Amino acid sequence: MSRRAVVIGAGLGGLATAALLGREGWEVTVVEKNEEPGGRARVWRSDGFLFDMGPSWYLMPEAFDRYFALHGTSAADRLRLVRLDPQFRVFYGGGGVYDVRDALADNAALFDRLEPEGASKTARFLAKAREQYDLSVRHFLYRDYDGIAGLLGRDIVRNGLRLGVFGSVHDLVAREIQDERLQQILEFAMVFIGGDPKKTPGFYALMSSIVLDRGVWYPLGGISEIVQALVGLGRDQGVRFAFGHPARRIRTAGGRAVEVVTDRESHPADAVIANADYHHVETALLEGPSRSYRGRYWSRRVLSPSAFILYVGLDRRLDGIVHHNLFFEKDWNAHFDAVFRRPAWPDRFSYYVSCPSKTDPAVAPDGAENLFFLVPVAPGLDDPDGMREAFADKVLEHFEGLIGGPVRKHVTVRRIFSPRDFVADYNTYKGTAFGLSHTLFQTASFRPRRKSRRVDNLYFTGQYPHPGVGMPMVMIGAELTADRVVHEQG
Repeated sequence: MSRRAVVIGAGLGGLATAALLGREGWEVTVVEKNEEPGGRARVWRSDGFLFDMGPSWYLMPEAFDRYFALHGTSAADRLRLVRLDPQFRVFYGGGGVYDVRDALADNAALFDRLEPEGASKTARFLAKAREQYDLSVRHFLYRDYDGIAGLLGRDIVRNGLRLGVFGSVHDLVAREIQDERLQQILEFAMVFIGGDPKKTPGFYALMSSIVLDRGVWYPLGGISEIVQALVGLGRDQGVRFAFGHPARRIRTAGGRAVEVVTDRESHPADAVIANADYHHVETALLEGPSRSYRGRYWSRRVLSPSAFILYVGLDRRLDGIVHHNLFFEKDWNAHFDAVFRRPAWPDRFSYYVSCPSKTDPAVAPDGAENLFFLVPVAPGLDDPDGMREAFADKVLEHFEGLIGGPVRKHVTVRRIFSPRDFVADYNTYKGTAFGLSHTLFQTASFRPRRKSRRVDNLYFTGQYPHPGVGMPMVMIGAELTADRVVHEQG
């Protein structure tokens, strides 16, 4: 008889893990509280617009290539990928608008304009970032960690200083570059992994290499096309999907998970893989004796930001923006303070605007524009209706000044998604958008364990275990989780 696995949550991590287990001959059921797959990567459709609700940057394509190759296919076969040029446009609070191009050599003049010898200084920094990336792929990202002993392996110890373990990303950037604008270009990707550049360990400078060296891509049809590709791989392997089936309990007996109970039915299991929010699984789905982490553990974690997201459909096209757009407030440290150190709704803020209709006409009606605004905010903030609406107007008003033209009077579709929605839709702890931030003591074996310490056949996948936050990391984590389930549970 086939071994039975139940995956809780149809986010990218759950879908990717389920398809791999199905390939190994497991009988897999995925239960999902929402009515559609994707988790944070699901879509919202309204009046001819198609909005990706969460991730919007397709980075580190080799991670996706490796995953699809495990199924005997490729990302190129499953997705219609477009490489973006420019990669993104930057608007500075102190003035200035610049495009960062796809070919690194095409940015030399820009970097020299921002700082004397900026191109050569950036090249030296990126050489270090590339080394970090190569070392991480060989010795770090695809290695499972379970306890501090895993960090003491010979390769990790030997390469630890070269990886920049004991400094911050900002420290590494500031050794070469003094201009704050150029620093921001090289540091903004830390937000993708839920971090503050001044607190994120230096080896995550590899994110700069991932963006500037390996390109920024977009799958036509949106990030949801990745979700559909994973669902298709799962169905090819016989995976069963139960949407609209919120998990209510993981029943255990003799130190093992034996059943996942949902609102509609129960699912016997030889292994359970949780892709739901780790805190939610521990505190809501497991009984006290089966929990690996107590309340004090969670209260002392450094959470990644939550997000204020605004989905906007316009009845006109916009000039002055590209697919990916970043506004950097002159003093962006004040915004990081409002997220990580003194939680509050920021008065002055940096933000991101995605306009996929610049690349993909299918996501908006003819002559219309599809906009996605994201402002990082502190987790756990109160966000009543009045606050949400006022903040949305503030964002749109600022954006109008940024591009020098009207926006609000052309809005035909508008939806707000804020911390309370992350709690309601994804059961996230305090409404965090990404889980745990990547601080030194929340990296590798310091992140929550892939396997429960109390329940012998309960595993976790997604953004909480190593390697952590971001779509490529979640895809890598799915491979690590599936391999461990297969080897430990037959």
